[in-house]
Amino acid sequence: MQKVYRIRKGLLGKNYFAICLFGLICAVRPLSPVELNHEKIHAAQQRELLYLPFFLWYGVEWFLLFCKYRNWEKAYFMIRFEQEAYRHQADLDYLQQRKHYRYNG
Repeated sequence: MQKVYRIRKGLLGKNYFAICLFGLICAVRPLSPVELNHEKIHAAQQRELLYLPFFLWYGVEWFLLFCKYRNWEKAYFMIRFEQEAYRHQADLDYLQQRKHYRYNG
């Protein structure tokens, strides 16, 4: 079981309640198994890209998508890392069968 670190509610903004940073999952409240799985998928993505390249890629992709859609929330949901995490968050066995570098699949 991966440890979830509790943080203050205002740190993530009003619409977000969890974040995975350098493999550490932080949340403002206890997470459901599906929510925790979503964050664990991000931890796997970050680990395989050696953390800093993940955040660089994530930020650049979000910026380019924001320029394209002019909507920060749509840009967020279109990021390939988020798409993989949302697509497979309900499959609690996904990480056991996940293939590396399959962010769109």
